[in-house]
Parts: sequence; C-alpha cells; structure tokens
Amino acid sequence: MAALGQTFPFYAGPKPTFPMDTTLAVILTIFLTALVTFVVILPGIRGKMRLFWLLRVVTSLFIGAVILAVNFSSEWSVGQVSTNTSYKAFSAEWISANVGLRVGLRGVNITLTGTPVQQLSETIDYNEEFTWHLGGNYAQEYAKALEKGLPDPVLYLAEKFTPNSPCDLHRQYGLAGHYTSALLWVAFLCWLLTNVMLSMPVLVYGGYMLLATGMFQLLALFFFSMATSLALSCPLRLGTATLHTHHGSAFWITLTTGLLCVLLGLAVAVAHRMQPRCLKAFFTQSAEEDAVLEWSPEEGGLLSPRYQSVDENPKTQDIPLSEASSETCCQEESPQEFDCAF
Repeated sequence: MAALGQTFPFYAGPKPTFPMDTTLAVILTIFLTALVTFVVILPGIRGKMRLFWLLRVVTSLFIGAVILAVNFSSEWSVGQVSTNTSYKAFSAEWISANVGLRVGLRGVNITLTGTPVQQLSETIDYNEEFTWHLGGNYAQEYAKALEKGLPDPVLYLAEKFTPNSPCDLHRQYGLAGHYTSALLWVAFLCWLLTNVMLSMPVLVYGGYMLLATGMFQLLALFFFSMATSLALSCPLRLGTATLHTHHGSAFWITLTTGLLCVLLGLAVAVAHRMQPRCLKAFFTQSAEEDAVLEWSPEEGGLLSPRYQSVDENPKTQDIPLSEASSETCCQEESPQEFDCAF
C-alpha cells in the first residue's frame, strides 16, 4: 500500500513475462527439431547428393517456419519512444520510460519499461497484450485493463485501438490482420504441396506450387500495406514525445521469403525446360529415360508420356536374336555417361 511506501493502492504489480512469445517458441522448437533430425541422418547419404539434400531441407524448413512464425508474430508494425510521462491515474508523479508498440495480425502488444526500472518505489516493467483475432473481445480486454489500473501510457495506447476510438485503428488493423493471416495460411498449404510434389516425379509442378507460395506471401504484404495505409492519421503523444510506427521485422522477412520462393519457383520451371537431367539429379531422382517412352514437355512433361509405335521406329524391326542380345550386352558393359556437370 502507498501508506507503507510500497506501491499505489489497488494496483497489481507487474506480472512476470516470458522472454519470448510462447507460440513462436513452439514453432521454432518444432522446426529446429525437424532440422536436427535430418542432420542426424545426413551421413547416410553419399557423394554430392548429401550437399544437395541438405540445401533442399534447410531451404524448405526455413520457408515453412517463416510462414508460420510471422502469422503469429506481433512485429508487423512497430514503434518505440523514450519519454517523460505520467505514470498512473490520480497521481502527479512522472516517470522516464521507454514505451513500445507492436501491432500484429492478431492484436496489439504494449510495453512500458522505466529508465531506470526502479522508480517511485516500484518496478516499472509492463508487457500487455490486447487481441482481436478469432472472436477476441478487444473492448472487454480494455475494460479489464482499466479495472486492473494499468499505467497511463499503456491505457492511452490501448484506447487508440478500441472500436469506439475516432482513430478507427481497430477496424483498419483488424481487417488487415484477418485477410493477411488468411493469405499466409494459403501460402503455408502451397508450401506443403510443394514438398509433396518435389518428392515425386512431378518437379515442374512443385516449382509452380513454390511460385504460388511466394505470390501469396507477396499478396498478403500488399494487402496489409494497403489496408494500414488507409488508416487515419492519429498522433500518439506520450508526455513530451510522439510515437511513430513503421513496418517491423515480420513484414520484411515475409517480403524476403516471398521473393525467395518466387525466384526458386522460376528456377525450377526454367531448369525443367533447359536442363531436366540436372534438375532430376539435384532432387536425387533417376535421370535415365525409358528407351520406349518419350517425354513431351509441351504436353505436360512427366505426366503426359507419348508412346512410340513399332512402325515409327524402324530400327527395332527385324533384329536377329543374336544381334539384339549382343547389342544389349554392349550397352550394359558401357553405360551412357551422365552429361550434367555440377
């Protein structure tokens, strides 16, 4: 109590915080475990295929982890400012603190850290989250924050995102987060289909799905930028300073990953046209073609085989058994060399 010189009346102390978002920690743990598992079995792969296989696994896991992580991240629009501001209601005391604002696809995260942390006989270190995704009642969470008596800077920023605020930030960021998250989930499904197709003899379609993965990520970024740019200009004044926001790390890493997926998808499609043998070798698939089966890239590649009739290949007609067996033996003794140099 304040009478004992400890804290202001009716205010709960700051709750302990985990040094990292638990959802992101779970996602990173899952993908790192998968990576370690693949690295453990890496010595069982021989030759150059070991390097190719490791490169494919690391790239694929990186893309999948990024798509999932940014979907749950609160680093899409961020801002931080150092200021002198009032601390709590019914008090004339001011504090020196760092105030941070992080807007994600599912809500808002507000931090308040004193400089120094110990001021007014209290530990000033707050990390509060207000959500609006999947039925989250933002107004109710804000009302609970008022009842708990959170510091003024936290309540001030949280109030700007309430549905009744004239800034209209709740509707703009809520719509942006909803549709951006939906597009990222579609990108994640495309990533899963990419892995399935690249493990089968339909590599060109795996490249197309990888291209679609990147396009959906870029489309999500475009929608987020357009939706948030339409928000009203609402200055966030905290004491003697003004808080400004900008795109965060989640936005830029999604942009990088989307461009990477587009480039890799185009590379697979071009390699399928120009160097199909090298493409098969990179994905550890057999580069030998059937002697009776001719592949037609124009008609669908690996999914549309075109068979040659006996009349179209006169060399195979009227071959004596002795000559055929001798030619087969010669072919077995001197196999064709693989003409793809790495």
